Amino acid sequence: MLSKQPFARRILIAFVLMTFLVSGLFSLSIVAVVHFIEEHLVSQELRRQLDTVLQEDLAHNRPPRLDASTRLYASGLPAYAIPAQFARLGDGFTEVVEDDYSFYAYSQTINGQRYLLVQEQREFEAREQALFNVVLAGFLLTVLGAWGLGLVMARKVMAPVTRLAQQVRHRDQLHPLAPALAAEYPNDEVGQLAEAFDSTLGQVRQALEREQLFTSDVSHELRTPLMIIASSCELLAEAPLSPREREQLGRIERAAEEMRNLVQAFLLLARGHSAQPAGKDSLATVSAAQVARWGPLFEEKGLRFDYQETGPDHGQYDTTFLGTVMSNLLRNALHYTEHGAVQLITGPGGFRVEDTGAGIPLAQQAQIFEPFVRGPQARGEGLGLGLSLVKRICSKQGWTITVSSLQSGGTCFNVKLNVPS
Repeated sequence: MLSKQPFARRILIAFVLMTFLVSGLFSLSIVAVVHFIEEHLVSQELRRQLDTVLQEDLAHNRPPRLDASTRLYASGLPAYAIPAQFARLGDGFTEVVEDDYSFYAYSQTINGQRYLLVQEQREFEAREQALFNVVLAGFLLTVLGAWGLGLVMARKVMAPVTRLAQQVRHRDQLHPLAPALAAEYPNDEVGQLAEAFDSTLGQVRQALEREQLFTSDVSHELRTPLMIIASSCELLAEAPLSPREREQLGRIERAAEEMRNLVQAFLLLARGHSAQPAGKDSLATVSAAQVARWGPLFEEKGLRFDYQETGPDHGQYDTTFLGTVMSNLLRNALHYTEHGAVQLITGPGGFRVEDTGAGIPLAQQAQIFEPFVRGPQARGEGLGLGLSLVKRICSKQGWTITVSSLQSGGTCFNVKLNVPS
């Protein structure tokens, strides 16, 4: 989950965690040192006092000379009997805490007699607790300070990266005149990133330029032979021809018209956003033209072709693009339907093409719009670019196209048309 956080937040979290660990270890070390010194020094002091009492006071039958906070107990001296609360303490130093009272106890066994020195340490415990409170407060303040400092440092560290991201996001980097980004940054990691971006972007620009030039050149050069083919078909149509010859002439005319539309579509796609539509028409007008064009071909193959208009559509669309999309979908339906019917159904905001062909398996429906991908029943010499072209046109125009299988068998391509503002 941490890897999905913004980079600045990850820097902040890492900074705070490091401070938390270092400050926590330091605070725990202070507590441990205090306890160690407390036990060592108090143990040595109580042992020294017990030796003094045994050797200088009790040995000469004098009462022990101790301060008011220290008491002596001995198992062999009735006047100094060991209280029950200290009876189970072992030899050596022990810290005893009872309710609001705290004691240091030092026990020693000599010649079978047990001697115990107990020192009340409530005042020292209060000072120790105050020290621990100061350590805890310092720890918390350090973590809070690390959080504030981490915010400042994260923003400062990420400022060049954020600036680079904003420049990449809000500038048309593919424009030939867009300035390089690396010149604005020092020769550090961010500068190297900007330099790598400039280098990669330059290669993308060159590739796009080559593609656009190629498409434009091909589209331009194909117009002349297409015009010659169209003119020749017009001259041949005036000559006396047999029915078979007129049928072949009609096929040539349709192929030339289809190629002209494809050339126009490729040229508009190559020009990108700067392309202006050659003309706009309604969905009904484009559909009528496609019905007139493809209807006879469906009849020749023995298929029923139905055209239904479920409601009026008042939008105006690019004639070339809409005709190319509809034509490619009808061509696919013609190629992959052997019997039954094909339907072109238009309505408000879109149209769909339904057929009774072999259909497309669900597992391949997501890839069918990829270039060079053909269905399992691929036929003819196509390269699998028709649906890819349809997808590109729809993406450019803001339209959406989906494919689904019909319950009765066959395939349905549904196109939603968004009216450009």
